[in-house]
Amino acid sequence: MRKVLKILKYLVLSVIAILIVGYAVIYFSKKSKSNNNMELLGEEAPTLTSTGVSYRDLNKNGQMDIYENPEASIDQRANDLVSQMNLEEKAGSMYVNMIGTTTDGEPMETPVLSTDPITLMMSMMLPTNSEMIARKKMNSFNILASLDADKMAKYNNLIQKMAERTRLGIPITIATDPRHGTESNPGAGLYTPAFSKWPSSFGLAATRDTVLVKEFGDIARQEYNAVGIRLALHPMADLATEPRWGRSNGTFGEDAHLSAIMTKAYVLGFQGDSLDQNSVACMTKHFSGGGPQKDGEDAHFPYGKEQVYPGNNFDYHVIPFTEGAFEANTAQIMPYYGIPVGQTSEEVAFAFNKDIIQGLLRDSLNFQGVVCTDWNIISKSRMGEGRAWGVEHLSPKLRIKKTLDAG
Repeated sequence: MRKVLKILKYLVLSVIAILIVGYAVIYFSKKSKSNNNMELLGEEAPTLTSTGVSYRDLNKNGQMDIYENPEASIDQRANDLVSQMNLEEKAGSMYVNMIGTTTDGEPMETPVLSTDPITLMMSMMLPTNSEMIARKKMNSFNILASLDADKMAKYNNLIQKMAERTRLGIPITIATDPRHGTESNPGAGLYTPAFSKWPSSFGLAATRDTVLVKEFGDIARQEYNAVGIRLALHPMADLATEPRWGRSNGTFGEDAHLSAIMTKAYVLGFQGDSLDQNSVACMTKHFSGGGPQKDGEDAHFPYGKEQVYPGNNFDYHVIPFTEGAFEANTAQIMPYYGIPVGQTSEEVAFAFNKDIIQGLLRDSLNFQGVVCTDWNIISKSRMGEGRAWGVEHLSPKLRIKKTLDAG
C-alpha cells in the first residue's frame, strides 16, 4: 500500500511539475513577444491646436489632417483616413477578434492563473492585446470579460492608449454579445453584474411593448457607453420557427411581424434615430434569418449546417430585417453559418453566398452598411473549429476571396 501511495505521490508531483514548466514556457514566450510588440509602438498622440481648433495629432506629423479634424464630416474623415492606410492596416480593420483582459482591467499580455475558466482560456489561447493591435493592425474587438464597471472603463482607456501609439492612431472599437440577461453563455450572452438586468429577447417580445423595448435599448446604450463599448453584436432578428433550435431564447419568437417591431424598437434604442457620438451601433443578426435549422441542430456544428424551408417560407424569415432592422437603419449585419438549402444558385453558407449578400442584401434591399461574418468561417482556431460550410474544399485564401466576392 505504501508503495502505491509513493507512486501516486510521484505521479502527482510530476504532473504539477509539468504544469508549472508548461505555464512558465507559455508565460515567458508571451512576455517576450509582448515586449517585441511594444517596441513597434510610437509615442502617444499630442493634443495640438490649429486655427483655433483643438485636435489629437494621431499620426504625429505636427499638422491637422482631415481625419483628425473634429469639424470635418464623418465621410471626409473616413475617406482621408482610408487614403493614408497601408494594406496591412486595411486588412487589420476588417476583423473583429476576441480579446482578453485581466480581472483588474489591464490588457492581457501574459497568461493568468485564474479559477474563472473564461479568463484562463483567454489568457492561454488568445493572442496578446499588443499582438493584435501593434503587430496585426486590428482595431475592432469582441470583449468576453465581465468585470466591474470601473475596470471595464479602465480597460477601454488603456487599449485606446495603446492604439493611439500606432502609426495612424486609429481608435479601438469594442464590441460585445448581449450582457443584460441573467445567464452566461460566452459567444451568445454574457452575465455582467455591473449592468442592469432585463428579460431575454423572448421575454421582451412577450410584453408586446415596443416603448419598453426601446427604453431598454436606450438604458443598455448608456451603460455600454459608460465603459467604452460602442458596437452591440445584437439583436437576433432570427425566427424561432424550429422549436428544437437551441438559440431560440435569443430571438423575439416565431412571429415575423412581432419580431420586426421588436427589432426596430431595439435598434432605435441603441442607435437613436441616426448614428452619432452617443450611439451604440447594432450588428443585427443573422441575415437572412437563422432559425429554420434542419432537425433543430445549430449551424455552429457540421451536423447542423443546413437550413431548410419545408413551407417555402424563406421570405418570411427576411421580414424582421426588412420591416425591422432596416427600418431602424441598423449599422451592421451579420450573416449566419448555415446553408439555405435549395434557395440560391449554389449550396454554400450565407457568408459565402453572393445571391444572399450581393443579390438580396445589397442590390434588392439596398443595404449600404457593414457586413460582418460570424466567427471562424475561414479556418479553425484555438477557440473552435472552422465553419466554412459548403466551401470546405477551398483553401483559406480562396474562402477569403469568396467571402469578399459575395459582397
